[in-house]
This record gives sequence, C-alpha cells and structure tokens, in this order.
Amino acid sequence: MLTSIVAGTALGLSLIVAIGAQNTYLLQQGLLRRYVLPVVAVCILSDVVLIGSGVAGLGAAVADRPALLTAAKWGGVAVLVAYGLRAARNAARSESLTAAAGRGAATPTAAIGTALALTWLNPHVYLDTVLLLGAAATRYGPDRWWFAGGAAIASLLWFSALGFGASRLAGLLVRPTAWRVINGLIAVTILVVAARLAATPLAVAG
Repeated sequence: MLTSIVAGTALGLSLIVAIGAQNTYLLQQGLLRRYVLPVVAVCILSDVVLIGSGVAGLGAAVADRPALLTAAKWGGVAVLVAYGLRAARNAARSESLTAAAGRGAATPTAAIGTALALTWLNPHVYLDTVLLLGAAATRYGPDRWWFAGGAAIASLLWFSALGFGASRLAGLLVRPTAWRVINGLIAVTILVVAARLAATPLAVAG
C-alpha cells in the first residue's frame, strides 16, 4: 500500500510540475492575489476526477474515439492561443501589479471558469492524468487506488504550494517592469504549449 502511494505521488509530481497552461494561470492568480482558493480547489478537484477516471479505465475508452480527441485538441489550441495573446497584450502595458489585479477576473465565477477551461479543454491534461497515470496504475493491481491516492496527494501539494506560495511573493513584484516581464513569460509559455499541442499527432494521444 505505502509503495503504491509513494509511487503515485512521485509520478504525479513528475507530470504536474512541468509549467503549462493550468500552472501558469494559477501562478498568475497567486501573484494577483485574486480568488486563489477557488482556483486552487478547481485544479485539485479536476485532477482528482481525471486521475480517478483514468484508474477506472476511461483512458482506453477515450483513446478509441479519434473524433473526440481531434475536437479536444483544436478546442484546446484555441483556448490557449486566446489566453496567450491576452497575456502578451498585458505585457505590452506599463502597469503595476495592483492595476493588473483591478483588471483581473471580476468575480470568483469568472476565475473558476477560466481555470476550468484551461484544465478541461487542454488535451495534455488528459494525456498526463487519464492516460499515463491510468496506465501506470494498472501495474499495481488491487493497490491501484492507493496509487491514485498518491497522485491526488501530489496535486494537492503542488497546486497549494504554487497558488499560495505565489501570493506571498506578490509583494516583491509590485513594480510595473516586473509585472510586464511576468506577463511576457506567461504569454511565451502559453503560446509554446499551444504550438506543441497543435503539432502533436493524435497517435500520441491514442
């Protein structure tokens, strides 16, 4: 049991720590100190649902539906490009972190909606959680749910540290120049992720 939990946590962290759209958005919300708790909760709960679905066998079912994979792929590309271009536009503006916070998500619903879109419309999330973690869990037989629990612990630890850790760093990044650099890095990261997703053959997802 303990071996399965540790293995799930280790693999979960190795997949989730890579900077992508979901992590980048959470980092931004943390720096802005805007609705960090609900966004962290959305990221964690989404991962738990996806990991559980993969361990339950959803990965094989999804892989057999190329039309669904195609729709998810290009929907994800569109969402990522839109978000990346918005970050690039923000980088071009000379404003403070406080001013940026004032233009951020006006309500928790808006913040949660963006987090959901960047999570559930990004096929890479399915590759990591449903397919890869789901496949890895099968090696643990009856202990596969302990493995899933370990992966869920990884999500809990990482998203909490990223969101609330960024909030504590916000005071160091109040100057307009610093915030422009951050937005520029966010824009580049998101657009690179979108380009890689667009270039990923569906065979990888299957």
